[in-house]
Amino acid sequence: MIRKLLRRVFRRDAPSRHEPATIPHARHGIERALVHSGARRVCETLQGAGHTAYIVGGAVRDLIAGFEPKDFDIATNATPEQVRSLFRRSRIIGRRFQIVHVMMGPDTIEVSTFRAAHDENTVKDEHGRVLRDNIWGTMEEDAARRDFTVNALYYDPVTEIVFDYHNGVADLKQKTMRMIGEPKSRYREDPVRMLRAVRLSAKLGLTLDPAVSAPIKEMAALIENVPPARLFDEMLKLLFSGYAVECVKRLRAEGLHHGLLPLLDVILEQPLGEKFVMLALTSTDERVRAGKPTSPGFLFATLLWHEVLADWEKRKARKELPVPALYEAMDAVLDQQAEKLAITRRIAGDIKDIWILQPRFDKRAGKSPLRMIEQPRFRAAYDFLLLRAESGEVEQELADWWTEFQRVDHAGREAMLLPDTGKKRRRSRSRSRKGPSEGAAETGE
Repeated sequence: MIRKLLRRVFRRDAPSRHEPATIPHARHGIERALVHSGARRVCETLQGAGHTAYIVGGAVRDLIAGFEPKDFDIATNATPEQVRSLFRRSRIIGRRFQIVHVMMGPDTIEVSTFRAAHDENTVKDEHGRVLRDNIWGTMEEDAARRDFTVNALYYDPVTEIVFDYHNGVADLKQKTMRMIGEPKSRYREDPVRMLRAVRLSAKLGLTLDPAVSAPIKEMAALIENVPPARLFDEMLKLLFSGYAVECVKRLRAEGLHHGLLPLLDVILEQPLGEKFVMLALTSTDERVRAGKPTSPGFLFATLLWHEVLADWEKRKARKELPVPALYEAMDAVLDQQAEKLAITRRIAGDIKDIWILQPRFDKRAGKSPLRMIEQPRFRAAYDFLLLRAESGEVEQELADWWTEFQRVDHAGREAMLLPDTGKKRRRSRSRSRKGPSEGAAETGE
């Protein structure tokens, strides 16, 4: 504990070994009006109290690249306790490394203290993955800790200057993604960086530097050591980036699709399955870019559907009853996923709701369609059916029928219902079980 305290004290005032490039507005092009007003106020308040504070990372990168940032994070030399004392609506969170959430209206601004460089005392696992690194440091050390040069950018909304330690602005302009430090060791520290390299390069239209790309295939297995919950969060970012189609293409090119979604590699090797998945990803990309709501449950249902189908067919071939067999197939596929991805219970429930309704679209007689259309998850299941029809898995006529069934009024729906031949067969069987005397009476014998 004493050694840890001494390291914090002496690192806080350690002199910088070299100065960052200071890039003025004329070169970086960030318009101050595009910066979140709450993030500006946080920086101004911290600087007014005598601290260093800048907007950092992805927000700066996206603003320079012409994208609208989703989040505005701030890095400072103030400790979490000092930050907390300056903002009434704030709270300290985190165990591995404490940060402060500052509430500005409906938005939350994340404020983190500059982090120190790794050294011989950094706790790692046997593969080199960093387990604990809660030591504060200087701004220069904080920049060196970041993964890619385009993420190590610090923007001062007061002076409108970007501080750049690793030529990140030049890399953005040259459409190149480079790693800070030696790529192999950085991947060992955090294997998720391999996924992040794919996601960010796809979004920004960057080419991976050969030194960044070369180790990925041989080190892809390290992703198996990432906790499932963290891997699931990273996959959500990738799939809902608005560039999921390009991400999946790059995942495959880099050899990273094997084992992520354990069954995604199998899906992408099946012509019908690949078409279905790509249609779903394209639709999701369009919705994300248009600012429309998206559903993780729906997308994961599409990614895993063909594996459910394959398992279901095997079970039906073994003479299992169709509906129980489908439930067993769903559980088997999701259980296999849980080994790699910590899919939440709520999302898993949404996935199952969509899957279990698919066989019911085949029933277009009697009261079943009328009850089906009242199901809470009907709309998601219907959208799923449209994808199945577009990919060629089911007849387009089935999707068109359900589209029309929703459009017409109740009388029109009643008219669209197909003859319920199943009920007629049951009545016929019932008559055949009449006793001999009843049968004779009906025939006049």
